[in-house]
Amino acid sequence: MAGIKALISLSFGGAVGLMFLMLGCALPQYNQYWPLFVLFFYILSPIPYCIARRLVDDTDATSNACKELAIFLTTGIVVSAFGLPIVFARAELIYWGACALVLTGNTVIFATILGFFLVFGSNDDFSWQQW
Repeated sequence: MAGIKALISLSFGGAVGLMFLMLGCALPQYNQYWPLFVLFFYILSPIPYCIARRLVDDTDATSNACKELAIFLTTGIVVSAFGLPIVFARAELIYWGACALVLTGNTVIFATILGFFLVFGSNDDFSWQQW
């Protein structure tokens, strides 16, 4: 039953994060849809770590170069997702209020993605090797 509660809270977090992103785009005073490009970063961010988990043997306690590279690439994608709205606001493509809403949505979405990997990342019941 704890898995169902975690899944519901993670989906609520994702919905709240996407709501902030949509508010940053669709409110009448902002009305610019450039911030939707951060959706690509939401999709790309878990991919390096999922590939590394699939390729790496977890029985070794030491650090692995493949896993370290995956964490590095994931960090670069997350930093890019936070930097893109700021670049848009500095270039005056979007307003700073829209930038703040998008950054809030980024924080909530990436916390949700992190929560997913913390809750469902262990190899007890659920594993990516099933897929």
